[in-house]
Amino acid sequence: MWGLPALPTPAIEACAHNASPYMAGADPMKWKMSDRSLFAILLRSPWWMSFLLVAAISLASSALLPTDYKVVGALCSLPFAVIGAMAAWRQRNLLSPAQADALQSALAAMHWREFSPLLSQAFVHQGYTVTALSQGLANFKLTRRGQTTLVCAKRWKAAAWGMDNLQALLDEREAHDASHLVCVSLQAMPLPLKRFATQQRVTWLAGQSLWALVAPVYHATSIKPTR
Repeated sequence: MWGLPALPTPAIEACAHNASPYMAGADPMKWKMSDRSLFAILLRSPWWMSFLLVAAISLASSALLPTDYKVVGALCSLPFAVIGAMAAWRQRNLLSPAQADALQSALAAMHWREFSPLLSQAFVHQGYTVTALSQGLANFKLTRRGQTTLVCAKRWKAAAWGMDNLQALLDEREAHDASHLVCVSLQAMPLPLKRFATQQRVTWLAGQSLWALVAPVYHATSIKPTR
């Protein structure tokens, strides 16, 4: 998943394991941790797994190393403690499987007249100024700190996305002089679109990322799906 610009909350970080290169002002030449490294895998894993490694290394050091080296061996677990703390911070607002299933079902049962204000309020809650768009595929224009983002959300239930849809939205992004494009969906990004979307800085807002964005507003308002 790719991160929204200048959005410091876990709403986007939750499923954006490669979001950081697309943050506003990011230098593409800066060092980036490999997605296959142990630390990167631990960052995407439940936070407690890192602390299990800390405990295992500490116990092994205490049991196997000479007395003079026990403390040094235990200190080798410090990087995993840092990774665990980072993972816990990133995952602090993630929903439980039961909560996620309930919210996903609620969003799927909504009509546009319900989903639209919910999503709009969620972006306002993040500090964006939201303008509804009536023409084209994009439905919202977000502005914050001088940056503009277009959001396509009305296709949030669509099971299929084509390259033509994405290209049309990119044309609209250019017409609005926006720097970012967000597509909201209840589905994972179609595999054929992933490379193209990455190259074009398209954020696919789905899964934990979408749930974390709308959950605070959903639970705090009376916006609920109707029959």
